[in-house]
Amino acid sequence: MLLRNNELSDNRKSKDAEDILSEFDSRIKPEPTPEPEPTPEPEPTPEPEPTPEPEPTPEPEPTPTPETSKPSEERDVIFVGTKPIMTYVSATLTQLSTRPTVTIKARGKRITQAVDVSQMIVKRMDSVGYLISDVRISSDSLTSQDGKQRNVSTMEIDISKE
Repeated sequence: MLLRNNELSDNRKSKDAEDILSEFDSRIKPEPTPEPEPTPEPEPTPEPEPTPEPEPTPEPEPTPTPETSKPSEERDVIFVGTKPIMTYVSATLTQLSTRPTVTIKARGKRITQAVDVSQMIVKRMDSVGYLISDVRISSDSLTSQDGKQRNVSTMEIDISKE
């Protein structure tokens, strides 16, 4: 008897579901509407050209003091950071093609990378004739994130052509 009640209720459920679906389908089917003809787009109006900004007047370059740089010698500085070593090697070689001396500068843990860069240039480019002309070491006093003063070692390596 229990089985029959389930069968009857299943038949009623499926009948109800079919009725609901047929009503739903009749509501959803839209009547075909004719497609509207495309309206021609208006031609865009040309934007006015921006007026050029006046160029800033170049500031006079500060005269170098004898302690900071030699006036006869141009220098370019390569700061060593987190990039691969060959990036700094190629940047240094590019600058050496136009400048007489290039400085490789690094702080803290990156000093070892700066030494590696200079050695790669001097040893592997032996036929070109680059040499280390000067090495300067010092330390800078920096304020850390927690507010304490810390000393950080710095190294500058000058590379020039023979």
